[in-house]
Amino acid sequence: MMSDFLQIERQDAVQIIRLNRPEKKNAITRDMYHGIAEALKRADTDDTIRVSVILGQPGAFSAGNDMQDFMHAALSQGSLGEEIIDFLHRLALTRKPLISGVDGLAIGVGTTLNLHCDLTFATPRSVFHTPFVDLGLVPEAGSSLLGPKIMGYQRAFALLAMGEAMTAQQALEAGIVWRVVAEDELEAEVLKTAQKLAARPPAALQLTRDLLRSAAEPLTDRIDREAQIFADRLKSAETAQAVGAFLSRKK
Repeated sequence: MMSDFLQIERQDAVQIIRLNRPEKKNAITRDMYHGIAEALKRADTDDTIRVSVILGQPGAFSAGNDMQDFMHAALSQGSLGEEIIDFLHRLALTRKPLISGVDGLAIGVGTTLNLHCDLTFATPRSVFHTPFVDLGLVPEAGSSLLGPKIMGYQRAFALLAMGEAMTAQQALEAGIVWRVVAEDELEAEVLKTAQKLAARPPAALQLTRDLLRSAAEPLTDRIDREAQIFADRLKSAETAQAVGAFLSRKK
């Protein structure tokens, strides 16, 4: 199952995963989650792929989950759905370097997936925002574990619990962005860095990456715990009211 809203291409040893749903600001559907997870799995088993890159569209990296698709899965399946859980685990378990390039909106999972990336580039107009609590929900993608580890408790609380948005500069200072670059330079800088990594001795790079990252098991455990709470919250009256108000505002 592959989504029409993803473009997956190769540039030598670099795999490029491009979110391609600009009319919905790259809101991610279950099919898109499946496609990204499959691409990351392919990278792990294909020795000719050494680095994966995730890009969005100009002005919109991702507006987060497609809420209608998301609510349907939660209410019909009683969980976030296997496509989403598989994607989240793949982010945590992927063995090859992962680089993201963010321009514009990075909402919800559009922010939290970057916590799994080895390097994230962002443009000055990028905005990182996780309004989980505003929707009656909780953080996902292991962000409740990775956030405090990467940026410290208070910054993580402001982003994930209070729902305060971060500018690209604030995200740089918090350690969730490696470099801020101009909009017209973003893709070139991301791909240049990906090619530089791809040229490194792959076994040594992988071993070094493994040493730098903590064991995956606690992270996948946290992902599963968050996902269960998240799914339970989606069925709550509080969340139904908050999400209903959110969807009404978008019409």
